[in-house]
Amino acid sequence: MSRTAAIPESLQARELLLAPERVLLRDGPARDHAVHVVDGRFAAVGPRDELTRRLPKLPVTELPGRLLMPGFIDAHHHLTQSFGKSLAYGEPSEIFRRVWVPLESSLGEDFVHVGAKLAALESLRGGFTTICDAGTRASGAIDAIASAVESAGLRCVLGLTCNDVTASDTERDRIVTAAEQFLARPRGDGLVHPSLAISVPEAGSDAMLQKVSALCGEAGAIFQTHVNEHLASVERSVVARGLRPLELLSSLGALGPQVLIAHATLVTPSELAILRDTDTAVAYNPVASMWKGNAVAPALAMATLGIRFGLGTDSTRSDAFRLVDAAEAAQKLAFALPIGDASCGAGWTWLDHATTDGAAACGLGGITGEIAPGLAADFLLVDIDVPEMCTTVDLTWDLVRIAGRDQIEAVFVAGRMRLWQGWPVDWDARALMREVAAVAGRAIAEAPIQRLHLPAAEHRRRAMSVRH
Repeated sequence: MSRTAAIPESLQARELLLAPERVLLRDGPARDHAVHVVDGRFAAVGPRDELTRRLPKLPVTELPGRLLMPGFIDAHHHLTQSFGKSLAYGEPSEIFRRVWVPLESSLGEDFVHVGAKLAALESLRGGFTTICDAGTRASGAIDAIASAVESAGLRCVLGLTCNDVTASDTERDRIVTAAEQFLARPRGDGLVHPSLAISVPEAGSDAMLQKVSALCGEAGAIFQTHVNEHLASVERSVVARGLRPLELLSSLGALGPQVLIAHATLVTPSELAILRDTDTAVAYNPVASMWKGNAVAPALAMATLGIRFGLGTDSTRSDAFRLVDAAEAAQKLAFALPIGDASCGAGWTWLDHATTDGAAACGLGGITGEIAPGLAADFLLVDIDVPEMCTTVDLTWDLVRIAGRDQIEAVFVAGRMRLWQGWPVDWDARALMREVAAVAGRAIAEAPIQRLHLPAAEHRRRAMSVRH
């Protein structure tokens, strides 16, 4: 902690009047604005002179060279997988079968808590103030994850896994009861927002897919599932049920505005129409496509069709600025370059879907994702007084292509500073890192993981021996 500069007391008060150089509003960066925060929410946002006249007794915290912007939304994460993210390097698709299922199934509750808290810290350091966790296969993990994100200070849409394809009738009844109880938990102004999940449609019976989606619709919660991500899973669905996964969900009436599907990288024109017509949301995960996918989701087409989507990391790397850069780059390489589309969303598309539109996709529209009165004060202070940005003529696009995690000076969630210069202000992150490092290797070694690609150093040695 001693590596960071002292935290200004003026940023730790219950009530704040902040005057940054720029404020990132829904329609772009604004100068000469101020932001009033009270009890964890934005009370007012507007021209600085107007707010200071209205609040003459409240000290103004001057923030020259700083941008105040919404915290990023990670629309697809797996908090209990993040510590093993380097296991995905070089692996072909469907690593969930060979890596994540064996790994998560072997985790104890104690490790789930510390591993999830480390993942939450990584998210906050990367500029995410909200993540959408798509469920875990670790038994008894849901309370441990909820405790971890709350203690870290991260907002979380938390998925309870409801897979039932191999369950007995009695076990299915227990799954439904647990789902109902989870959705009924008191929410208040807490950081955890309940959600239900089925890993992939093939992991749920038709009846459970319908039931879970309906429960979420009734409760105003989000139903999450991985859909049309890999060729193998699409083909298995066609063989087993005669329909592609997205078509199956549509035939069951299990799609709708309460549904968030992850990936949708392999979608036909008719399936895009299904997404549009059912108002189903998508988590676009460009880094996951680059690391271990079969394709890139047609996010630009989705935006044009009015299909709601957010940007997700899929627990690859929790770095929001690199995520929006990847979102634009993947679209440009996969779709825009061949047709001469130099704009490719003009920067703002990816920033919007990483903040406001991402919050809406995760079921938190009207709660977070924007610097606006009444919303939760989840925001970042970003240092824009840096050489890379001193000559900017388009700050929005610079945030997508040039900005970096190291420019995030402070992270606020629900009006409270959670991180200052990359480190928590009220708990010992280095102690947590030591604790996780001491047990993570053993957890990986004891799980029945099947890796198909050698670590880089071993791969180099083998490649060099073949060449010579």
